[in-house]
Amino acid sequence: MTPIGRAGGIGGLWRFLGFAGSPEEAPPRAVGGTPVGTPLDPGRAVLGSGLALRGDITGEGDFHIYGRFEGEIDVSGRVVVAEAAQVDANINAASIVIAGKVRGNLSAGTHLDILPTGVLTGTLKAGSFSAAEGSSVKGEIWLERAEPARVSDAGPDDDETPR
Repeated sequence: MTPIGRAGGIGGLWRFLGFAGSPEEAPPRAVGGTPVGTPLDPGRAVLGSGLALRGDITGEGDFHIYGRFEGEIDVSGRVVVAEAAQVDANINAASIVIAGKVRGNLSAGTHLDILPTGVLTGTLKAGSFSAAEGSSVKGEIWLERAEPARVSDAGPDDDETPR
């Protein structure tokens, strides 16, 4: 037996850690050719349950929150707030799903769902809205048709006309 382990010695350890030197020593791949440990959906960012983040998130794709987040979120896809998550943020997204606790101003271009464990405190503006039995909503709700321009796209010279 080698000092490092039964199979492969130092080379096996290097392969295990992903430091392969030749194609034969490449890291294992899952079905479909994606290397193991590679995110399956590169268009989705995830804040894990043991993490807390303060700041701004902007970009294309989805953002799933399982931990604590404080700041601003502006994404082109969907924001999902998991059951144990706590969010204190202004959120602008195509759609929003809330299963945890959210405080802030929310704008969903298409739809906002609050699941039975969801708690929302703040203002929400959406094309459509649903709140499951058991959920909690405290604040203002504005339902309006989706517009081509997102809230953050309005410039300082844009005139706002009351409806």
